[in-house]
Amino acid sequence: MDTAQTGAATRKGWWMSEYAVPGDEFPGAESLPPVPPPPVRDPSRSQDAPAQGESASSGTATGTIAKTAQLPVVNLAPGQDARPVAASEAATGAMSRVGAFAEVPENAPITTSMPVLRLAEQNDDDVREAARRLERRLLGSERTLRRREVAANVGVSLLSARKIWRALGLPRVGDDEVAYTEADSAALESIIDQVREHRLSEEAALSITRSLGQLTDRMVIWQIEAIVEDLVQNQGMSDAEARRQVILQLDGLIEPISEVMAYAYQRNLAAAIQRQVVRAESGLKASDEHRTGSEDDAALPLARAVGFADMVSFTKLSRGMDERTLAKLVQGFEARCSEIITAGGGRLVKTIGDEVLFVAETPQAGARIALTLAGEFGVEDVSGADTPRVRVGLVWGRILSRLGDIYGATVNMAARLTAIGEPQQVLIDHLTAQVLAGDERFVISELEPVHLHGFGDVTPYELSAGAGAAVRLD
Repeated sequence: MDTAQTGAATRKGWWMSEYAVPGDEFPGAESLPPVPPPPVRDPSRSQDAPAQGESASSGTATGTIAKTAQLPVVNLAPGQDARPVAASEAATGAMSRVGAFAEVPENAPITTSMPVLRLAEQNDDDVREAARRLERRLLGSERTLRRREVAANVGVSLLSARKIWRALGLPRVGDDEVAYTEADSAALESIIDQVREHRLSEEAALSITRSLGQLTDRMVIWQIEAIVEDLVQNQGMSDAEARRQVILQLDGLIEPISEVMAYAYQRNLAAAIQRQVVRAESGLKASDEHRTGSEDDAALPLARAVGFADMVSFTKLSRGMDERTLAKLVQGFEARCSEIITAGGGRLVKTIGDEVLFVAETPQAGARIALTLAGEFGVEDVSGADTPRVRVGLVWGRILSRLGDIYGATVNMAARLTAIGEPQQVLIDHLTAQVLAGDERFVISELEPVHLHGFGDVTPYELSAGAGAAVRLD
């Protein structure tokens, strides 16, 4: 592999080279393994002898590569600062050798150690200037246009332009404010052209635009807060100092985050086409089992196992927590739930305070996810003794998917069952119990009838794990 190819592998293909194992075909890799936290490296092992058949001098221009039991580590020339090294960077020096990928650990961390940031000075003038430079880079140029000028450039009424800007979540500005750039004009024209060329109706174009506005707004807030938290926890800053430092740190993160965002969008779109289009009809037919056609959800178009996982007594527990402890709890809960749901073949729809809503395409997949979630939290040596235990409600039925959310009686029933569950208990309804009956992975027990708001008297069933029910995590 030549220099240009190895550089491309390091810059754009880190998710490929980082976890490559023999037999993998990069373009077809369906999922990425979770990244474990970096281990604490024993300094005495950093100068281990090279592996058999490998020269100690082979490596990159910045130093030589020595093999440790964990990861390749770059030994820099005298006088150079030590730095962590991505596994993909270290691997590129050996890519040209036969069987090089077999030497990359399957569960390697991203780096051999936590990076030590070189923090910029927090001078007020520097921060303000950095904010101006960052805004200009993000907007593409200086603001030179008023809103009427942008609408005129695109050839639409100001009313139509304002509809799209509101859908994107942009703040309202006055007629005389110079608030827009040529990039704003180009983006507006791109959306309008989809209606002009009859690819989308105006209603569909506005709905898609709202999805972009709402989800990217949530995404950037999530990312900023993640950087702030990292600076507070790992660099010893106060919250105020960290927020100022974010402006100075973001410049180097925009490009890689944008690249991964485009990659993630295309990957998720490809997966959603399979779920929502290709397999939709077969899933609906499969859901006919044990149904009479008179159910409340009979007219809805998608068959899904719908589950809620709720932290028990979260309000009482969180009342005495400080900011850092509470953040660690909710982030750990969301991250672990996401990992289990994804590994089980499901999808995390959303996090709602102290609970998560998930779906799966089959009742069996949903049941395995539910049982794993219920058994994962509040168990010492697994999630920590202080983590609240979880209860889960699961229902197999039909739903309506709109606006990135799900609706219907199936969703409401799952929520009601979750609310009456005991810690580490999974409750299901009668239809779900019928579908799962006979599968040795699941043990089903009928409980006493209860009154559920909106449904009347309902007989819940407890779902317990049989042989092989748990979701296997890598």
